[in-house]
Amino acid sequence: MENVHLALEEDDLYSGYNDYNPTFDSDALENDVGFQQAVRTSHGRRPPMTAKFPGTAIGARPLASSFGSRIPLTSSMGRPMTGAVQDGAARPMTAVRAAGYTSSMTRGSTFDPLGQSKGPAPPLETKNEDTPEEKIKSLEKKVNDLIEESCMAQSMGTLLLALEKAKEAGRKERALVRQRQQSGYADQINLDLTYSVLLNLANQYANNDMYPEALNSYQVIVKNKMFNNAGRLKVNMANIYFKQKNYPKAIKFYRMALDQISNAHKGMRIKILQNIGVVFIRMGQYSDAITSFEHIMSESPNVKTGFNLILCYYAISVKERMKTAFQKLISVPLGIDDEDKYIPTNDDASSNMVIEAIKNDKLHQMERDLKALAEKYIMTAAKLIAPAIENSFATGFDWCVDTLKSSQYVELANDLEINKAITYIRQKDFNQAVETLKTFEKKDSRVKSAAATNLSFLYFLEKDFDQADRYADLAMTADRYNPAALINKGSTVFVKQDYEKAAEFYKEALRNDSSCTEALYNLGLSYKKLNRLEEALDCFLKLHAILRNSAQVMYQLAHLYELLEDPQQAIEWLMQVISVIPTDPQTLAKLGELHDGEGDKSQAFHYYDESFRYFPSNIDVIEWLGAYYIETQFCENAIQYFERATHIQALETYKDIHRKFPENVECLRFLVRLCTDMGLKEVQDYATKLKKVEKMKEIRRVKSGREGSARGRREGREGSAGSTLFLGAALTLIFNCVGTTESDYEDFSKSVCLFCADSSHSGSSTRGERLSAKMRSLPASNEPYEASSPKELDASYVDPLGPQMERPKTGAKKRVEDDDFADEELGDDLLPE
Repeated sequence: MENVHLALEEDDLYSGYNDYNPTFDSDALENDVGFQQAVRTSHGRRPPMTAKFPGTAIGARPLASSFGSRIPLTSSMGRPMTGAVQDGAARPMTAVRAAGYTSSMTRGSTFDPLGQSKGPAPPLETKNEDTPEEKIKSLEKKVNDLIEESCMAQSMGTLLLALEKAKEAGRKERALVRQRQQSGYADQINLDLTYSVLLNLANQYANNDMYPEALNSYQVIVKNKMFNNAGRLKVNMANIYFKQKNYPKAIKFYRMALDQISNAHKGMRIKILQNIGVVFIRMGQYSDAITSFEHIMSESPNVKTGFNLILCYYAISVKERMKTAFQKLISVPLGIDDEDKYIPTNDDASSNMVIEAIKNDKLHQMERDLKALAEKYIMTAAKLIAPAIENSFATGFDWCVDTLKSSQYVELANDLEINKAITYIRQKDFNQAVETLKTFEKKDSRVKSAAATNLSFLYFLEKDFDQADRYADLAMTADRYNPAALINKGSTVFVKQDYEKAAEFYKEALRNDSSCTEALYNLGLSYKKLNRLEEALDCFLKLHAILRNSAQVMYQLAHLYELLEDPQQAIEWLMQVISVIPTDPQTLAKLGELHDGEGDKSQAFHYYDESFRYFPSNIDVIEWLGAYYIETQFCENAIQYFERATHIQALETYKDIHRKFPENVECLRFLVRLCTDMGLKEVQDYATKLKKVEKMKEIRRVKSGREGSARGRREGREGSAGSTLFLGAALTLIFNCVGTTESDYEDFSKSVCLFCADSSHSGSSTRGERLSAKMRSLPASNEPYEASSPKELDASYVDPLGPQMERPKTGAKKRVEDDDFADEELGDDLLPE
């Protein structure tokens, strides 16, 4: 045990290599009888196994037994034995060399198992890039990089850059092919790389609307038999022919692609069949389209194909087939999970965490989008076929509602009934619309709020503000977070001139829906009424940031700057209005007024003249133009404008006469004639009234017989005399405005009397033959008042700006149009577009 040493924590970990097991102790070995006997025998005289390999682990070492001291012995080769000490150097007693230790290692040398003391490793040998193989690999890498850059540019919308990269990739690929051929590797051409280059180039040509070049590139791929499945690209070629409206060729290539796709690729075949059906619809061949769509609905139904099938049946007016197709549409499986899956049902924290994580993930979002798309198609189809499948649209709507109630889209039935009420509104049958909407008062809160919102809007339009206020309260009670209901409530308060309270309702609507532009617009109007112009300006500037091209918003900004006494800013905003609606006469007149206030008469005349050109019935504009011509000593031109003013005032006089005598035929005829010549939309209303009055009088004449005929003649004379009297009143007004002399008026009065007397004898066929010179100066029924510029009249004009701009919007969005951008529609949530 004296040779056994215990290692302590502070000892060197590598110490003890010179110690050895006592079993191998060679001390007093020469005194060991057994050992000496073995040495003297033939076994002991055998040469050592490593004697012929000098420098191995066998060497001189001290041999000893347990009876003597260590004696270094030498082998027969003269090499010291293992374990011997030479020149102060020692090594461990082992025949296996350990890492970091060599036979020449001395005591105190540094431990370096990794050989770091020898210095850094020599550098790697550089590849020779001049070899043909390296050149080919380099070119292939450049081509792949260019294809990738082209695709990335396309994804970012830079189509021209994508096309340039695709062309460069094509040039590099051709250089690569030449390099292979010159190097003798022609049999190693990379067909996949060539295919990728050509396909990407064709796609980029198509994206840049360079259809002939794209078709040529696709043809190169399709005609090359070395490319596998290249025939599928005929679908892309058919798509290009479809965009070019070359429908017969599109059908041909779609069918060629369909022939080259096996039945194993069912999804692709279905999509191609759907494209074929769409092309047949564009060609008007609905029967062929129906054949394609019916095959798809029998093999793999989807909502888009079902909707297209309904459109085809609607186009050929097949009622029963429309019903069948609608039933197929609502029975299409969507393959999505029920929403109840995402509602926590227990107290398990781990499962609730999983539900919370997947509630708004991309898969659930895709499911919601798919469901929304299906609901959109179903609602559109129902609204389309409802008036066509039955004798009345109400019966058709009822059938669609009953069908939806027995399907997976039960919640759409209530929305469809609301659309039924909206259809009544479009037909101006407000009583039926109100009755339909009132049936929702006992439904669930969401539907009840929507119906009450629409009822409030209807009563607001009818100026029944008490009922509008009542139903706005009902809508708010059912759903306090309904912004449309809050807007309607604010609007009813606004018309009662309680602008502070109205502003509070609009603010609450904005808190519930910060993107509600109607609430922000009406809030600006409320601040404007309260003379808080800076706050109103802030509201409309925010609204302008959302609705960049809204003429209403820009006009309100111009008006606010005018109120703030900043006419230059007002002019700039009005110029932006003109850039959006260049033909708006009221804005042009306002620009003329502002320039006139600034003393710029030339600009004022320009805008007033433009306003008159688009709407020659504005008395204020005509008055300013007439005064301008008088001021500039062009009295002849001033007379033309004042004559126009008299015509307009005559029209107003006839309107007053019609309100007092609504059944006067002659007054209605003059109104139709004047409105037609002046291009006013009221001509349709007056023409309808005229037909009704004439029909009523004709019925009276037929029924009364001879006595009735005599009475009819008397009525005709009285009506003629009355109308002549009314005409006299109107023309008296004209002469007073124009400034005729007393003799002219006497001639006119005589001609009127003569006209009245002659009409009582000769009947209506000769009434126009005895008019005076002043009477003949009126235009005929088929020509405008100024024959020199008949194209200056605008038949579709409605004054877009004026008092109605101050009326707040109800729970509805505004639709801006060229001729009337103050028209209103129901809210988005109640009347989807």
